[in-house]
Amino acid sequence: MDFSGVLSMLGMADWNAGAFFGALLAIIVIDLVLAGDNAIVIAMAARNLPDHLRRKAIIWGTAGAVVMRVLMTIGVVWLLQIPGLLLVGGIALLWIAYRLLTQSDDGEAHGVQATTMAAALKTIIIADTVMGIDNVLGVAGAAKGSMALVIIGLLISVPIMVWGSTLALKLIERFPATIFIGAAILVYTAMHMIVTEPVAKPLWDSVPGLSYAVYVIGFLVVLGGGWLVSRRRGAEKIAESN
Repeated sequence: MDFSGVLSMLGMADWNAGAFFGALLAIIVIDLVLAGDNAIVIAMAARNLPDHLRRKAIIWGTAGAVVMRVLMTIGVVWLLQIPGLLLVGGIALLWIAYRLLTQSDDGEAHGVQATTMAAALKTIIIADTVMGIDNVLGVAGAAKGSMALVIIGLLISVPIMVWGSTLALKLIERFPATIFIGAAILVYTAMHMIVTEPVAKPLWDSVPGLSYAVYVIGFLVVLGGGWLVSRRRGAEKIAESN
């Protein structure tokens, strides 16, 4: 079949093969970079679930994330008009990173049981929705208005999240310290959303180096606070066992 005919079927009659595959490559790269964050969230949220529920949490968590991305993609123009969206999303993601980091081995996190499917899915979908803002905006920009490419981008992101979260979960089980690496990636994503928020840009530009200082503060507060809480809980468990 003539490729121009395929493009016409996709509603992209004014595109050529070079433009199509160039945009598709850009979408794949965006998904590889940004869907990795979502995979880490899924793995961290599912790590305290019983073995027989972990796979279900990954599948259903990914499905929920994709549904939210579809809804955000449909309303991407409206999303772009919301002032402070990235700032609020970044702050929410910092809190989620802290919660995931301070979950103890028995699943307690500030009184919320993380060992239930519902609790894990709630965390996954909320976090993925927040982080999906970047992904949706990136894919929508690379797709240059083509809904067909946007849909292809969503389909590509599904196996990346499923495979990535499964790999991340295995790493966390084998090397528990990688939880902090995962949290650090989430913090970086959150801080990037905050410092690229157009509403706050005049503030970051007003003081040289302020945006870099904000990154440092974010890492210190979330990772440092999470480490202190984990250390305290470890000491409490040792004291109780004695």
